[in-house]
Amino acid sequence: MDSTVNVITLGVRSLGASLAFYADGLGWTPKLSVPEEVAFFQVGHGLLLSLFRMDHLAAEAGGGGPGNPQLFTLAHNVDSPEAVDAVLHEAAAAGGTIVAAGTQMSWGGYSGYFADPDGFRWEVCYNPGLRVEPDGTVSIVEIA
Repeated sequence: MDSTVNVITLGVRSLGASLAFYADGLGWTPKLSVPEEVAFFQVGHGLLLSLFRMDHLAAEAGGGGPGNPQLFTLAHNVDSPEAVDAVLHEAAAAGGTIVAAGTQMSWGGYSGYFADPDGFRWEVCYNPGLRVEPDGTVSIVEIA
């Protein structure tokens, strides 16, 4: 696994309230917003902040929820579903724990999750709708 972070995901209680805070309150422009599901903002060179419904993130990443409202994940994007599985196995061999095996997702991508030895969750994701241009601009489109 190379040392890149492409997406930081925050598990939010209310996507509408969080979207209003970041978009309306702070003036950030979403790269993609799927009502009642997820919103993405570019926050750096090739880096997205994702706001994802907490209940959905907890179900995908194997934890969180009311007892752990600050659930978040770091995402590492790769070029294929096979690469997702390879990185998950690499992380497990290094002492991590696979908490969600690579799975075809309802939105059209493929992802899985591992926890590092301290329990921090990493999503390993193939998202054919996400591309980082050489200048760092992120292009993301809905693919479902």
